[in-house]
Amino acid sequence: MILDASNLPDGAVLEADLCIVGAGAAGISMALQFIGTKIDVLLLEAGALAEEPATQSLYAGTVADERLHSPLDRYRQRRFGGSTTIWGGRCMPFDDIDFEARDWVPHSGWPFGRDTLLPFYPAANQLCEAGEFIYTADEALRGRSRPIVAGFDSPYFSDNTLERFSCPTDFAARYGHRLAAAGNIRVVLHANVTAVRLRADGDRVACMDVRTLTGKHLLTKATQFVLAAGGLEIARLLLASRDVQPRGIGNEHDLVGRFYMCHIAGSIGAIQIKGPVTAVHHGYDISDEGIYCRRRFALRAAAQRQQRLGNFVARLHHPRITDPAHRNAVLSLLYLAKPLIPYEYRKRLHGEQTSTARAWVEHVRNVATDPFEAVAFAWHMLRDRKLAERKFPTIIVRSKVNLYSLDFHAEQLPNAASRVTLGDDSDALGVPRLHVDWRYGAGDVDSMQRTLALMASDFQRLKLGLFDYSPQGVEFEMTRYGAYGGHHIGTARMGNDPASSVVNPEGRIHGVDNLFVASSATFPTSSQANPTLTVIALALRLAQHLKSKLVAPSPTAGAHDATPLPA
Repeated sequence: MILDASNLPDGAVLEADLCIVGAGAAGISMALQFIGTKIDVLLLEAGALAEEPATQSLYAGTVADERLHSPLDRYRQRRFGGSTTIWGGRCMPFDDIDFEARDWVPHSGWPFGRDTLLPFYPAANQLCEAGEFIYTADEALRGRSRPIVAGFDSPYFSDNTLERFSCPTDFAARYGHRLAAAGNIRVVLHANVTAVRLRADGDRVACMDVRTLTGKHLLTKATQFVLAAGGLEIARLLLASRDVQPRGIGNEHDLVGRFYMCHIAGSIGAIQIKGPVTAVHHGYDISDEGIYCRRRFALRAAAQRQQRLGNFVARLHHPRITDPAHRNAVLSLLYLAKPLIPYEYRKRLHGEQTSTARAWVEHVRNVATDPFEAVAFAWHMLRDRKLAERKFPTIIVRSKVNLYSLDFHAEQLPNAASRVTLGDDSDALGVPRLHVDWRYGAGDVDSMQRTLALMASDFQRLKLGLFDYSPQGVEFEMTRYGAYGGHHIGTARMGNDPASSVVNPEGRIHGVDNLFVASSATFPTSSQANPTLTVIALALRLAQHLKSKLVAPSPTAGAHDATPLPA
C-alpha cells in the first residue's frame, strides 16, 4: 500500500512492528524482505514519486570549501527510490583487505570480516540487476575478455577484476509495485522525519516526529526503527534529535558526523601505449546475462600491505576533453554539448581550461574534420544510452594513436577532522541544515603519489609505453573535482566499542535498544569501491537480524526469506 502523509489526518499516529526511514536502495531492499510475513512494516519516504523542488530544497546546506565539495542537494534525491533514481549503476563489492585493521590506515578495521557479508552480496547483486556475483574477468567472461593492455603483468596491479553495471535500476520504479501490493507493507510518501524521540532514560525510541510541507504533524510508533537514509542525512537526523541526549543521539563521544569520507578520484597524466591500437582494450565486455562489465587495474592486497598503501583502482581514460589539441571529433563534440550532459560529467568538462571563443572554434574544427565519427558516436549514445533500458555505462573513446589518461578511484583514509555538523539555519520544517567540512589528508596524497609511481614504473619496466604525469601535481589532480560524487561515507561508523563508534556490528546505535542504521554512514573505511552494493548487502543482513527479533514469518513466507528477484 502506498499512502501520502499529506492526505492523512493531522495528529495521526502510525504504528507498526518495524519502521524504516528512507525509501532508497537500503530501505526498499529491506522492506522487500518482509513481504509475506506477519511483520507490519512502515516505510517512510520524505519525497514523492517524482522530484519536487520544494522537497529537494530541504537537502540544501553549506560547505566549508566550495571547491572541495558539491552543494548538498546534488547527488541526493529526496523522493521514492532515493538516489537510485539518478545513480550511474556501477557495482562492485568491497575487498577482503577493506575489512581488516591496517596499522598504516588510521581508524581502520570493521567489526567483522568480508565473509560475514558474502552470504548477502549475491542477493544484493540481483536486486541491483547486475547479474551473478562474479567479479573476475576469467570467471565471468569465460576467457572472452582481453587484457586492458596486452602484455601487462605486474606484481603490484591486477587487471582481472571487474566492475559490473546495473541498468541503472531505479528501485522505486522496479520494486514499487511489489511494495504497493504487499498487505503488510505501508509506504508513506511526503513523510519527513524531523526528530527521533527517545524515552526519558534514553535507551529506546518512543516515537518519531513526521511533518509535511503542507503543515501536517504525525507520529510513528514501532517496536524497531531503522534509519535507512544516506550518509549525510543520517548524521543530520541524529545530531538534530537532542531533547533527551543534548549532543544528539549516539553522539556521547562526539563521533556522529566525523570521519566523513567520499573517494579520491580523478584523471591524470598521459599514457602513450606502444604498439598497435589493438593492444588496448579499455571498454566494456558483456557477460552471458547481458551485463556490461569492465576490467580495471586494481592494486593487489599484497602490494597494499607491502607498500603500506590505501586501496586503489584505475582505468584507461580519454585525454582531457577541454583541450582541443587532442584533435578528436568525439571529445570536441562532448565539449560543445556540455550543457546537455549530466552534472557529474559536465563538471569534468571544465577543469582549468578557460572556455574561450578560440577554443570553441578549434573544437568545432575538430568535429568538422571527422563528422562521420562524431555522428556515429552521437547515434551510439542515443541508441545505447538514452533509449536503451540497460544503458551503456560511460563514455568510451578509442584513441587512434594509443594516447590515454589514467582515471583513478581510491580509498580515502578515515580522518576525524573531516566532518559534517549542524549549521546555523533551519529548513522549512524546522530541522537544522547541515554544514560540511570535507577534508583529505597528507596520507591520502602520499598513498596516491606512491601508487601512481608504481603504475608508471610498471609501464616502463614492461616496455608497454610511457605514463607521463607530474608527481608534484598529484594533489591538485586528486582534488580537482573535490569529494567524489554521492559517496557519503563514515558519519556514523560501526564498531564494538561505543567510545570509538556510533553503531554496533548489527547497525544498532550504542545504548539505544531499538534504533538501527542501514547506510554507508556506518562504514568504518571507504574501500576503492562504490558503496551501493555493500549498503544493500548490509541492509539485507540487518533485515535478517530484525526478523529474528520480531514476529516470526508466516509458514507460507519461505519463498520471501531470500531477496525477492524481479518479477
